[in-house]
Amino acid sequence: MAERFSPSLQQKIEDRLRYYEDLGIRLFYKNRVAGGNGAAIEEASGTEVVPRRVPEETALPKTMMKPAAMKTSAPAPVPIVVPPPAGPSLFEAVDKITDDTLLKIREDIGDCTRCKLHKGRNKLVFGDGNPKAQLVFVGEGPGADEDMQGLPFVGRAGKLLTQMIEAMGLQRRDVYICNVVKCRPPENRTPEPDEVSTCSAFLLRQIDVIQPKVIVCLGAVAAKTVLNTTRGISQFRGEWLEWRGRKLMATYHPAYLLRNPPAKADVWKDLQKVMAELGLALPKKTKS
Repeated sequence: MAERFSPSLQQKIEDRLRYYEDLGIRLFYKNRVAGGNGAAIEEASGTEVVPRRVPEETALPKTMMKPAAMKTSAPAPVPIVVPPPAGPSLFEAVDKITDDTLLKIREDIGDCTRCKLHKGRNKLVFGDGNPKAQLVFVGEGPGADEDMQGLPFVGRAGKLLTQMIEAMGLQRRDVYICNVVKCRPPENRTPEPDEVSTCSAFLLRQIDVIQPKVIVCLGAVAAKTVLNTTRGISQFRGEWLEWRGRKLMATYHPAYLLRNPPAKADVWKDLQKVMAELGLALPKKTKS
């Protein structure tokens, strides 16, 4: 007898299949993510780290807990460095704080009134996810849904980002998601230079504390801010960059993909490079 799904689960499955079809994926394989049962690491109170067993279908691949280089016959790509513009970096005046934590950073931000964005803020959006993540996504700033819930990427663009993460074989709780600015710009406009310079120091501290292996910048604002460059994102999108000793990939923002669905294929190519760098299983190629 065929198994029946609830309407909500059926809708979620249909949405996922449509997303995969947009990416050109039409064949599926059981146990695509290698590794079997794994141990997810949670940050407990204080400095103690406690291992917690999770079900097989949600477990991280072992390579995510201790990343290993992918075996390949092709030579590894050489990271390129985006030359910064003349003048000091936004981050040069920020010293790395010893024994810093995400909790300390949030406490330092407090009920922030440092720039004009606080005037229209409902909730400050700090960040969300695994504090020990190997992969960090950096966006531009909160939208209306994020401003109401106090969490990053929970609106339409956030739903698409979640699908992107799950297509990689991960869950949102496996990665960390944050933004350049922590308060919603009016009418979702682009953050202004003074707002970016005021808030970016906290972003840098977040990345330093998490110490990810890979950073993915979503959209031009995030890429230009982190890289301290004025170059357009199209000039280096999809290329491995090196930033402060870490791998960085710039790709299109999910909101852009909602307006330009054909660009999903380009983003999927970028994410597959990230998967390879993290040792995640890549989808099998179909025969033409």
